[in-house]
Amino acid sequence: MTDIWIVFAIVAAIVVLFIWDRLPVIAVCVGAALALWATGILTLQQALGGFGDPAVIFIAALFVVSAGLEVSGVTAWAGQLLIRQAGASRTRLIVLMMGFVGVLSALISVNGAVAALLPVVIVMAIRLGRSPSQLLMPLVFGAHAGSQLMLTGSPVNVLVDEASEYSGGGGFGYFEFALVGVPIVLGCIAIVVLLGQKLLPERTSKTLPPDLSRHATTLFEQYRLSKDVHQLRVRADSPVIGKQREVVGLYEQPDLKFVTLKGTNGLPTREDIVREGHLLVVRGPADQAAQLASQMGLAFSEDGPTEGISDMLFNRESGLAEVLIPPRSPLIGTRFFPGMVTESGDLIVLAIQRQGEDTKPGAVLAGGDTLLLQGTWSALDRRLEQPEVIVVNEPDLVRRQALPMGPGSKTVLAALAIMVLLLATGLVPPAVAGLLAAGIILISGVLSVEQIYRSINWTTVILVAALMPLSTAMQETGGAALLADGLVYSVGEMGPYPLLAGLFVLSAVLGQIISNTATSLIIIPISVVAAEKMGISVQPVLMCVCVACAGAFLTPVATATNLMVMEPGAYKFGDYWKLGLPMLIWFFVIAVFLVPLIWPF
Repeated sequence: MTDIWIVFAIVAAIVVLFIWDRLPVIAVCVGAALALWATGILTLQQALGGFGDPAVIFIAALFVVSAGLEVSGVTAWAGQLLIRQAGASRTRLIVLMMGFVGVLSALISVNGAVAALLPVVIVMAIRLGRSPSQLLMPLVFGAHAGSQLMLTGSPVNVLVDEASEYSGGGGFGYFEFALVGVPIVLGCIAIVVLLGQKLLPERTSKTLPPDLSRHATTLFEQYRLSKDVHQLRVRADSPVIGKQREVVGLYEQPDLKFVTLKGTNGLPTREDIVREGHLLVVRGPADQAAQLASQMGLAFSEDGPTEGISDMLFNRESGLAEVLIPPRSPLIGTRFFPGMVTESGDLIVLAIQRQGEDTKPGAVLAGGDTLLLQGTWSALDRRLEQPEVIVVNEPDLVRRQALPMGPGSKTVLAALAIMVLLLATGLVPPAVAGLLAAGIILISGVLSVEQIYRSINWTTVILVAALMPLSTAMQETGGAALLADGLVYSVGEMGPYPLLAGLFVLSAVLGQIISNTATSLIIIPISVVAAEKMGISVQPVLMCVCVACAGAFLTPVATATNLMVMEPGAYKFGDYWKLGLPMLIWFFVIAVFLVPLIWPF
């Protein structure tokens, strides 16, 4: 068997294994790279060279920037802005939603944009009385369309730009993709506005992600912290000065509960000793609070009884978490009381309930009890990973939905602006620009090293890195030339337009079965050789392939984002092609007829 047919056999095996879907994607891709080495097609350095390719580094850096925008609350702020501006008009809602997700996906990739806006759109649908199935598929398709607006929109854009640079086409500018991206987005919005209501099902999933945008208010009402809350200042002659906060926490009053202790700066303090000027935050009837103040030498704070209590407990720096004591927890039988500081020293117990009612001060914990904890967001993330408790709503998810423009948001926006500026001006290679932005996010503390590892979609990174050598093998063995010869022979006499049509159909069909990134790595070398054999510019051919790979609309398995909305949208396999086919036809028109007008043959 010649080297060409070995490469073709490896490509066929990849496609079959992707369709079979029984082996991990990264196992198939790495196996393909090793097979190219084992058969002698490539050297070991060539077979593993993709893992050091700058394009792969850039793609990984984009995942970090995307995570930074989400964790810092930038995407939550944008989503809440979208809800406020959308109103009740279906047309206005679709235009704003698809336009916004398109721009966001162009900046931080399709996966990041859809993941960030998915809960926001579901909440928006429920609040406006609309079926989520009418909005979630347009959300994903709008993200696919928006990926064509900028270089950072998709890994395929990066690969196409790199291929154009290496083949002498000169590459594409950062915003140059928008020349086709803008009409693509506008056309897709028009299709959804005109046809979406008829082509999309009216269904509501039984399993929708929770709406956490009003989470703090919900917890305040559940634990009765929204009313009858008083702040009592410790006077100089108070007998509680120098005593442990436990003395206050266990003070017996029929309906008065200790909530927390505030320092002289007005913020919750974890000091164990009560000092002059501290504020005791208590919850209960005003007459019992007055009695407590009289007995302990306290004075009602001049700031008012409830002034700033919600902002003080739930803000950009600190938050709330509700936890459940599970059966067999080692905490069962221990004594907790409202206002105490946990053993770790960085969380405060605000309230304890048993079957919806407050426990008595000093009562021992039992299985099924719920505790309301307050602390910094980092402390909540770190401490609540322990198996002693079950977290009702993850603090990370709460922060992303309920706290727009949180800590680090300005830093992340600055890092994004620097990256875009460097990419737009071409002052440094894309990989350097991406690494600088990711480095700023890491050094500033917006994301920890562990969070950065978790934020990167390693399946995508490894897929790109492991399949890059396949493109090299197809070129070096002549496999790409052979396929290009067949394609040119079939359509060559009819001119370059049929070549674009053939490449679009080939790319689009393959992209419905395997990932669009894998598709581009197979088709790019074929398209480059075909352009050279026909004596035309490689740029319109590569841009056609880029647009075709973005048109992954017809099946839920075409992309991860298509699958992401399948369950919350209650979609079936056959729902995708109904709206996806008009979209794909529009992509075909843009790729075959508009692209050559912008990048002439």
